[in-house]
Amino acid sequence: MEKISIIVPCYNEEKAIPLFYEELLKNLKEFPKTVEFEILFINDGSKDDTLKIVKDLAKKDSKVKYISFSRNFGKEAAIFAGLENATGDYVTLMDADLQDPPSLLKEMYQAVTKEGYDAVGTRRSTRKGEPIIRSFFARLFYKLINKMTSIEMVDGARDYVFMKRIVADAIISLKEYNRYTKGLFSFVGFNVKWIEYKNVQRVAGETKWSFWKLTKYALEAITAFSTTPLILASFIGILFCIISFLLILVIIGKTIIFGDPTSGWPSLVCIIFMLSGIQLFFLGIIGQYLAKTYLEVKQRPIYIIKDTNM
Repeated sequence: MEKISIIVPCYNEEKAIPLFYEELLKNLKEFPKTVEFEILFINDGSKDDTLKIVKDLAKKDSKVKYISFSRNFGKEAAIFAGLENATGDYVTLMDADLQDPPSLLKEMYQAVTKEGYDAVGTRRSTRKGEPIIRSFFARLFYKLINKMTSIEMVDGARDYVFMKRIVADAIISLKEYNRYTKGLFSFVGFNVKWIEYKNVQRVAGETKWSFWKLTKYALEAITAFSTTPLILASFIGILFCIISFLLILVIIGKTIIFGDPTSGWPSLVCIIFMLSGIQLFFLGIIGQYLAKTYLEVKQRPIYIIKDTNM
């Protein structure tokens, strides 16, 4: 018998979970009888009836397992908890809002078991239904991060991944507190097949990802996988030092030749403000890296379990 663990991070998904569960069971019937399943819901400190609904499902279906956090630790912590506690020979990650179509599961399973891949990732071929501004900045983010890092970040990639146990164990071995799963998935390598599908609207409820949260998430990804901003700060600092030195030579030459004292107090103030702003900006970048280091060295747990039936 082979066992597949399906990890489902949940945060305030009381409306979506029954629909997700029903749709998932329909697609699991297509698998061979030699395959058994574990559906592991990770309740990330939900404030609605998410946990109650999951517990009711667990009473009716022995395949359903759950882990409930003591508070909201974030989706990355929920994914890590799922990977760490899953017991299957194969592991997959899915969102409860049905934006990760369960209909792809069998194709992903066959790619790993019959085609020789270690993992199968999914990416959206379109962003239909997504706000234009959000789509623009998402594409810009992938262009920037791929130029900044040595590993490839796939544009439109989802957390919907089907993997062998060895891949899951490799991701679990990365114990960092500041986690960006898409980046970690690329970092560990292995032989990966990508499946494209059209963007699917969530079946119920509202997205938990505001533009501000996505921006913070993007910045965390960049600082987690690249030191390019620090290098950029150094280069710009050197550039401005050279420009300042050349301007000093120009001013000295002008004074000697024309005997004119340098004037232009307003322009001087503007230059001071500009340079001060640049300095504060790059101090902020350095501060981000120091903050990440500060959180890492404290070695706080990535998540805390309050309730589980594992």
